[in-house]
Amino acid sequence: MLHTNSKRGWGIAIGMTAILFLMGASLVYGYTDTTWRDAYLSFFNPSGSNEHLIIRDVRFPRSLIAAFVGACLGVSGAIMQSITRNPLSSPSILGVNAGASFFVVVGVVFLSVQSLQSYMWLSFAGASFAFLLVFLLSSAGREGLTPLKLTLAGSAITALFASFTQGLLVLNETALDQVLFWLAGSVANRPLDLLISALPYMAIALTATFLRAKELNVLSIGDDVAVGLGQRTIWIKFFFGAGAVILAGCAVAVAGPIGFVGIIIPHLIRSLVGLDHRWILPYSAIGGAALLLLADIGGRYVLMPQELPVGVMTALIGVPFFIFVARRKLGI
Repeated sequence: MLHTNSKRGWGIAIGMTAILFLMGASLVYGYTDTTWRDAYLSFFNPSGSNEHLIIRDVRFPRSLIAAFVGACLGVSGAIMQSITRNPLSSPSILGVNAGASFFVVVGVVFLSVQSLQSYMWLSFAGASFAFLLVFLLSSAGREGLTPLKLTLAGSAITALFASFTQGLLVLNETALDQVLFWLAGSVANRPLDLLISALPYMAIALTATFLRAKELNVLSIGDDVAVGLGQRTIWIKFFFGAGAVILAGCAVAVAGPIGFVGIIIPHLIRSLVGLDHRWILPYSAIGGAALLLLADIGGRYVLMPQELPVGVMTALIGVPFFIFVARRKLGI
C-alpha cells in the first residue's frame, strides 16, 4: 500500500505514464501489422500509407475513447460505492447502464434519433431515472437502505430495462441494425466527434468530484457521524450521485453499456491507497482507463481476425471478481 502522500503522488505520475504507454500500444497492436516507428511517423511525417491511415484515423480515436470512458466508469463506480456504502455498487450493477441504454433505444425506435447530442441527453436521462428508481426501491421497508437491498433492486431494474430494450429491438429491425453493436459495449468504430461532444460534461463532472472528494471521507464514516460534524448528507449524496450519473451517462453514450469496470477498479484502488477519497477518485480514473485499454487490446487477439467488443472482455474479467466480492463482503 502507498502510505504517504509523496508515494501516492509518484504513483499518479507512474500511472499517467502507464496510460500513455497503453495508448501507444493501442496504436501499434492489432490485426494490421504496424510498429512503434509507424505510429510516430503517422503523426509527424505521414506518408498516406494504409498503415498510417489505420493508426491515425482508426486506432487513435479508439485509444482516446477507451481511456476517457474507462476513467469515467472507474470514478463513477468509486463514488457509487461510497455514497451507498455498498461494495457491489457500480453503474452496471445498479441499473444505470441499462437505463441509459433503454432510453437511447427508445429514442432511436420512436423518435428516429440519430444525432450525437441527442444520444447524450437520452443517456443522461435514462441513467438518472434508473439510479433514482433503484434508490427509491431499496429505501422502502422498515430497515431502509441496506447494501443487500440495493444490490437486489439494481439487479431487478437492470433485468427490467434489459428486457424492455430487447423487446423493442425485436419489434424494430432497423433499430436493431443501428444499435446492436453499440449495445455490446465497444470503443471500436466510434467517431471522435462523439467523444468531443461528451468531453465537456466528463471534464466538469471529474473536476467537480475531485475537488470535493474530501466530503466523501466524512460521509463514509456514517450518516449520523457526518450530520454531527455539520455535513448536509442529503446534498452531498445528491451532488456526488449526480456526478456519478453524468460520468456513467457519458460513458454509455460514447461506448455503449460496458460493465464491471466500476466494480473492479475501486476495490483494487482502495487496497493500494487506502480510504482517502482525495486519492481514490484520481487513482480510479487512471485504473479505469488502464483496464479498458488493456481489455480493448486483448480483445483484438482472442478471436483474430475477428475482435471481441471490449464490453465482453470486461465481463469475462468482472464476473469472477463480482462473485469473489459478493462472497467476501456479503457472506453468500
